[in-house]
Amino acid sequence: MNDLFSINKYFVKYKWHFLGGIIFVTLSSFFGTYQGEVVRQGTQSILDDLTEKNSDVNTSIYLMHALKLIGFALISGVFMFLMRQAIIVMSRLIEFDQKNEIYNHYQKLDASFYKQNTTGDLMNRISEDVGKVRMYTGPAIMYITNTLVSTITVLVFMIKVNAPLTLFVFLPLPLLSFLIYKVSDKINKQSGLVQKELGLLTTQAQESFSAIRVIKAYAREKFFVNQMKSRGEVYKKTALKLNSIEALFQPLMMFMIGASVLITVWYGGKLVIDKKIEAANITEFIFYVFRLTWPFASLGWVTSLVQRAKASQIRINEFLKTQPNVVNTNTNEYAFKGDIKFTDVSFIYPENKIQALKSISFTLDSGKTLGITGAVASGKTSLLNVLTRQYDLNGGSIFIDGKNIKEHNLKVIRNHMAVVPQDVFLFSDTIYNNIAFGANRKIAREEIIEASKKAGVYENIMQFKDGFETMVGERGVTLSGGQKQRISIARALVGQPDILIFDDCLSAVDTETEEEILNYLTQEMKGKTCLIVSHRISSLKHADTILYLKEGEIIEQGTHQQLLEKRGAYFELNELQGA
Repeated sequence: MNDLFSINKYFVKYKWHFLGGIIFVTLSSFFGTYQGEVVRQGTQSILDDLTEKNSDVNTSIYLMHALKLIGFALISGVFMFLMRQAIIVMSRLIEFDQKNEIYNHYQKLDASFYKQNTTGDLMNRISEDVGKVRMYTGPAIMYITNTLVSTITVLVFMIKVNAPLTLFVFLPLPLLSFLIYKVSDKINKQSGLVQKELGLLTTQAQESFSAIRVIKAYAREKFFVNQMKSRGEVYKKTALKLNSIEALFQPLMMFMIGASVLITVWYGGKLVIDKKIEAANITEFIFYVFRLTWPFASLGWVTSLVQRAKASQIRINEFLKTQPNVVNTNTNEYAFKGDIKFTDVSFIYPENKIQALKSISFTLDSGKTLGITGAVASGKTSLLNVLTRQYDLNGGSIFIDGKNIKEHNLKVIRNHMAVVPQDVFLFSDTIYNNIAFGANRKIAREEIIEASKKAGVYENIMQFKDGFETMVGERGVTLSGGQKQRISIARALVGQPDILIFDDCLSAVDTETEEEILNYLTQEMKGKTCLIVSHRISSLKHADTILYLKEGEIIEQGTHQQLLEKRGAYFELNELQGA
């Protein structure tokens, strides 16, 4: 249970729900168990009538006993309903809070975490695993409480009748407890395997749905169907093994109940013969035994729920205990200018230990434009990643406005930066909302329109039937690559940032559209610090400084004309493109 202690804070938060549930289950158990007294009285009345051989039986007595049974049953049922309202509602509130806690923690984790964990597994932990924990905070807690209270209540009523008989009736319990412990241990281990396989299955499904266009383009549907079937088969076998273990509980419960009834009849009969108890007490004891049937019968199911919840909470705690490598140490708000300075910056990706940057140094004054180019995997995007502090450096320093980037308020930096990534992501929303997402304030529609014009996408948008209200589909699936890139540029411009970062964002547009966008951007970038990553010389030639990277190092640096005069790698790229 140690792994489940981390959710005790929620029980404290909703203590009145919890305490109310305990009070209601106690009252429900008392009135439900008190029916045993009525059963004894009714049985005794029947025996008395049989003994005295009365021909004139007073049926009103039996009617009174029947009404008492119905009345106590109704009262017990009302309190049981209130108990469910208290504890099950509490479990839903805890589920809500826990999902929010996990989601908020996901937001704090950095890029390295998301590279090392699959989307399917992240989704599984916040949905399936939290659902398993809810079954512990709700039904499991409810039935555990009901079992404990019912056992104590029934025990008090039994001892009041005859202590030795009570002891004999409860004899099977130690053996049952041991068997439950052994089976529970197996359930715990198997539950962990089931959740792991479910995570892999979810990941497989998520990747298949995300890549459906590629799968169809290569006619690989059958391959992925077989792959999914294979993964599902592994999950099925693992889950069936868990079910077979859980199936041991019900027979154990029924054995315990049957043994208790036999003991009640055998030993109770001896006590009646010895005139130590009345014959009606045997009926009363059998009622108490069956009163414990459901609480103890549910014990196996409850134990299974607890073990599954434990396995799920271990997985949840694993992520909640993961701390981001990038930590914000400053919460102050302040003015932002946009001067950038790299001093001997080196960076190694923590997930694969590949060195992406080696001793990078340059200065970019506020309002100037820096162009960055180079071969594939030369470190261009990595340079932007450390500038936006998606990762922290392994060596060297980055200064913004003369202050080390680690001393800046991370939110201030990112609020004053706008990034147009190489891999464009659009939300499953309208074009209007996707563009407006780039502004951290309420903006007018005219600003959205102006940004779309500067990004060269306004005319495309107006050709759609719904214009700016057009739904773009999942990840912008209804748009072309060029349209998605330009909407992403509009999103960056609408926020009016001090630092603009373009990561090869014009690769999917033709040269004519590129020229049109660059003409708009030239005006937009005046007074703003700008970094442009591109393989196209046409996108870089107007930059104040251009860096040519190779294997994480700057091999050439200067203006467009200066680099051409060097007749080096930049010159060769220019010649290849015929710029």
